Amino acid sequence: MAKERNGKKNNGILKLKLVMERLQKGLFLVKKRSDSIHDQETVPKDVKEGHFAVIAASDDYVERRFVIPITYLHHPSFLRLLERAAEEYGFDHEGALMIPCRPSELEWMLQGSHDDAGSD
Repeated sequence: MAKERNGKKNNGILKLKLVMERLQKGLFLVKKRSDSIHDQETVPKDVKEGHFAVIAASDDYVERRFVIPITYLHHPSFLRLLERAAEEYGFDHEGALMIPCRPSELEWMLQGSHDDAGSD
């Protein structure tokens, strides 16, 4: 049973690493495209350097957009949300990064961990 748990944990960690790599690659490509085109409108004005936008979407079709500091990519609860997003939407999802949770839950998590988000 311990082997099975370790196997699932390792599999989860690998999936999470893949999600993070793809997110970082996507952010790099957006920055590169913006630099090459010299067009600042490819990235919305409210998404400052060092931030990325996500849309929290719940089962009851409530959606809300958030602009989040990149430091949250090190935050365990946010990483779990990214893993759930990969499981639910896959890697070929087009458009904004969708997070499968209620907007109020993401807001609570961001407010509750605001002080320690960059401490890792």
